[in-house]
Amino acid sequence: MKFSASDPLDSLVDLACRDGVDIRPTLLRVITDLYVQKPIHGLEEETQFVELALGLIDTVDASTRAAVAARLSAYPAAPAAVLYRLAGGSPAGTGSRREPGRDSLIELFFSAASEERRLILVNLDVASDPPLRRGAPVAGELTRRLEIAALKRNQGEFIRVLERALGVSHALAERIACDNSGEPLVVAAKSLGIKADVLQRILLFLNPVIGQSARKLYELSRLYDDLNPAAAERMVSIWRTAAPRHPVHAPVYWNDERPALRPSAKPAPNRALSRDERLARSRSNER
Repeated sequence: MKFSASDPLDSLVDLACRDGVDIRPTLLRVITDLYVQKPIHGLEEETQFVELALGLIDTVDASTRAAVAARLSAYPAAPAAVLYRLAGGSPAGTGSRREPGRDSLIELFFSAASEERRLILVNLDVASDPPLRRGAPVAGELTRRLEIAALKRNQGEFIRVLERALGVSHALAERIACDNSGEPLVVAAKSLGIKADVLQRILLFLNPVIGQSARKLYELSRLYDDLNPAAAERMVSIWRTAAPRHPVHAPVYWNDERPALRPSAKPAPNRALSRDERLARSRSNER
């Protein structure tokens, strides 16, 4: 990819500048698709893509930004400046450089509207690199504990079990469980292999905002049916990079393997008293 004067993209740039024709969303998607097709870029290519992308991001709609962010999240060498701008930050941000693309996508996903979230998941589904899949969880036991907590409307317990089940931070598990739109919980359920009817009961009881809306329940059920498990697993793998988290294989109950707070008292060894000790004790009792 090379954004030079002879590049066919020049015609798109010219069109974007004409009055009454706004193809900037299309242009941003096109240059992003061209960019991720090559694993390595030279300095000139990198600079040209960053300059073009930064000039377009603020002029396009939220759904386009969501699609581009999802596309770049699967690209290991995505420019940090573009990712920070897509997340609503400054391209010259000085924050943590750990997995900037994934962190940006997490914030973009949770701050997006329902339709934009669906678009992000669709783009994750068609991303080029396959997700790293972990072993299947103990679905029956996890499902039982999550459903019981939801039926009791015990959000704290639900969050704690979800944290262990997904292998994410407690803060992110709380964010997933308490989201009033429900898409993050659908993603989690799909990744864990929770059945559709169980998810419907969880949605109905866990969050009153969702449970009291028949339309929302229907939309989330459709999303669950349409969502590719690979896309759900990819999103969960991104969530796991958000912050330090507990290992997936840890027991669901946090103190299942908790050691005793203090060692058990050991009985004093019995031993025979000497003659002098018996005599001293007898005199002490006589006093």
